[in-house]
Amino acid sequence: MKITYHGHSALSFLLKDGTRLIIDPFLSQNPLADISEKDVQADYVLVTHGHDDHVGDTVEIAKNNQAMVISIVEICSFVASQGVEKTHGLNIGGGFDFPFGRVTLTHAQHSSGYEKDGQMIYMGEPAGLLLQVEGKTIYHAGDTADCSDLALLGEKVPIDVAFLPIGDNFTMGPDDAVSAAKRLKAKTVIPIHYNTFEVIKQDPNAFVEKLPGIGKVMEIGETIEV
Repeated sequence: MKITYHGHSALSFLLKDGTRLIIDPFLSQNPLADISEKDVQADYVLVTHGHDDHVGDTVEIAKNNQAMVISIVEICSFVASQGVEKTHGLNIGGGFDFPFGRVTLTHAQHSSGYEKDGQMIYMGEPAGLLLQVEGKTIYHAGDTADCSDLALLGEKVPIDVAFLPIGDNFTMGPDDAVSAAKRLKAKTVIPIHYNTFEVIKQDPNAFVEKLPGIGKVMEIGETIEV
C-alpha cells in the first residue's frame, strides 16, 4: 500500500486493488495541506474523533465520492444527519472486517466535540485507529496523551507503522510520544499533529532522533510504501 501525508493528521492510502482511504481529512481549513478537499478521491473516510481539525471535510468528501464514513457511532450519526448516505459505526475496542481489511477503534486519552451553529455537539469518545490491511498493521493514534493502554496495544499485535501526535498543548508532546512509541513497539514511528498552528509548533526531526532506527519524518505530500 501507499500512504501519503497531507499535513496535520490527514493521511491517504492507496491499496494494491485500487481502494482509496483517507483518515482525518482536515484540508480546506488547514494552511499546510497539500491538496484540496475537492481533489480527494476516496472509497472510505475514517475519522478518529469529533474535533473540527479531524472531522474536517469528511462530509463533503463522502458526498463527492459516495464514500463510506467509518468512525465511532456518534460521528457516524452526525455525518448522516448532514446528508452522508453510507456510514459504519464502531465503538472503542470493537472492530469490523471491511472489504479492504480490518478496522478497530482503540482507546485515546482526549476529548471529542464539534461546534456547529454556536453549540457544542457531543461526538462520542475519542479513538485511535488500528488498520490491518494487506498483511500490515497501521496505527493512527488520533489525538491522545501517553497512557498505559498503549502497552497493551503493543502486546496485542505487531505494529508496522505508528502515526503519533507530537504537538503538545492538545496532545502529547515529543517526550511523551517517545515514551508512547516504546510502549507500542512499532517498527516505524512517524510524527503527526504538529506545526499546523503556532501553539503546536514542534521540531519533528528532534523527535525522530530520539527513536534511532525507527523514527521517520514524512514531509507534507510525501508518499511511502508499506
